[in-house]
Amino acid sequence: MQSPSLSEQTDSTMIEEPLLNNNTAKGGFRTLPFIIVNEAFEKLASYCLTPNMILYLTKEYGMQNVAATNLILLWSAASNFTPILGAFLSDSYVGRYWMIGFGSIASLLGMSLLWLTTMIPRSRAPCHESAESCSSPTAIELLVLYSSFALMSLGAGGVRSSSLAFGADQLRKRGKDGGIYESYLNWYYAASAAAVLIGMTLMVYIQDKMGWKVGFGIPVVLMFISAASFFLASRFYIKIKGKTNLFSGIAQVPVAAYRNRQVPLSSQVTYDLYHHERESTCLMPSDNLRFLNKACIIKNPQQDLTPEGRASDPWSLCSVDKVEEFKALIRIVPIWTTGIMLAVNLSQSSFLVLEASSMDRHISSGFEIPAGYFGTFMIVFIILWIALYERVIVPLASKVRGRKTHLDVKQKMGVGLVSSCIAIASLAVVESFRRKLAIEEGFSDDPKAVVNMSALWLLPRQIFDGLAEAANRVGQNEFYLSELPQSMSSIASSLSGLGMSVANLVASLMLSIVDNVTEREGEVSWLSNNINKGHYDYYYWLICSLSLLNYMYFLYCSKAYGPCKGEKEKGSDEEG
Repeated sequence: MQSPSLSEQTDSTMIEEPLLNNNTAKGGFRTLPFIIVNEAFEKLASYCLTPNMILYLTKEYGMQNVAATNLILLWSAASNFTPILGAFLSDSYVGRYWMIGFGSIASLLGMSLLWLTTMIPRSRAPCHESAESCSSPTAIELLVLYSSFALMSLGAGGVRSSSLAFGADQLRKRGKDGGIYESYLNWYYAASAAAVLIGMTLMVYIQDKMGWKVGFGIPVVLMFISAASFFLASRFYIKIKGKTNLFSGIAQVPVAAYRNRQVPLSSQVTYDLYHHERESTCLMPSDNLRFLNKACIIKNPQQDLTPEGRASDPWSLCSVDKVEEFKALIRIVPIWTTGIMLAVNLSQSSFLVLEASSMDRHISSGFEIPAGYFGTFMIVFIILWIALYERVIVPLASKVRGRKTHLDVKQKMGVGLVSSCIAIASLAVVESFRRKLAIEEGFSDDPKAVVNMSALWLLPRQIFDGLAEAANRVGQNEFYLSELPQSMSSIASSLSGLGMSVANLVASLMLSIVDNVTEREGEVSWLSNNINKGHYDYYYWLICSLSLLNYMYFLYCSKAYGPCKGEKEKGSDEEG
């Protein structure tokens, strides 16, 4: 069973793409700017809050470094997990249009609530710069703060789960053109990265220079523009409603296979043995995960099928299509898990801000880079790596080989994992030198002191993290969208975000374990609030070691999975 390319993620019964001058037809390229602006401004508004959030929580709410970092990780985890729920709901019930609309409004409400915490002094714990410690926030103050994070996470789930697939719904079918497919994904993420970059750099500067009230107020305005731009073109969109309950559909296959566990598998190739829909082109189940084939075996046609040819009890008999869809989802899980460790590496950006703030950030005598900007350099390198790949590497390789050449999806993911290992190793080396220099300069008890070491030494980490994100993330999404069926396109586009959600939880758990274990018996924690007394470099080396093991695991999973559908089609074309 073949899954359609991204350009085919439209309902087969929908109209063809309208001409640009046809004002009565729906869909087409004219709708994409509204969808992309909505997605870009949502990310711009959301991500610009992240770089300085640890400073806001520690200075305004009096939280400890580890507690604040854990809260940020949990917020990120929720924001990356809710898109998978949004994908299920949009594909099964409400459709992508309403899911994006709900997400836009929820994000706007969450950002407005967070902005109110800066406007109303009583909404947060009293904390003065002259004080050594701040009052602990009350339950009500924390409830307001957590509610704002929860609403923003729900909003992210609505918008990010459906934007990519909703944009694809607007395009007519173009055939299985891997070049258009790959370029669409590359530039979609390049545009998103550019929006994040602009928001993070500009907003961090505003937060540093104009304070939290203005700095958190502008994202509210941006999110309002995001929602308005989306609803402005409502009458032009192709709106495909959810047709199947994916929750029950996914659950029915293993239940039916278990109920039919006593039914023997036949070695005969006969279509009549298996249940399939009349319009289906998939008449026989595949040989992989054969025990699931029992879910679609017809035991007694009179009892198992209705007069119309449908299953009498879908929990005892499933179609071949449904079984193959479930198999596709199960088969990608091992490779999906390999992206978790990479996301753990990328989630260390809060510590990067703390380290940058203790280093010399001057480019010249009159200009100093804000510490929060260092998290944005990775976005710059994501854009540069994608542009380099699209405009230099692919054309050059194609010219040398005499045919269209590009990395396949698993090669991209592998490149990303290796780059991530190099990135975290470089950060460990830099932190080791920074800490040693801080002690030599007598700053052991002063974590706010600036050591005589340029913060630009942190850039190698950003360069390789940019390559890791550009290669692995694009490769992951291309892999999921090509391997999963059309009915699960929203889920496919949300799986990498789900991996990031799990990674945030893993990173939070690692932080707590390392902090608790290393501070036993009176020892200073590796993750001490005083970064000059802690050993953040040891923590980075731990992550680097786990990343190397993860890469070995990826190689095994990649070999066990076999060729992807795109690779099979490419091989068939070359043989022909």
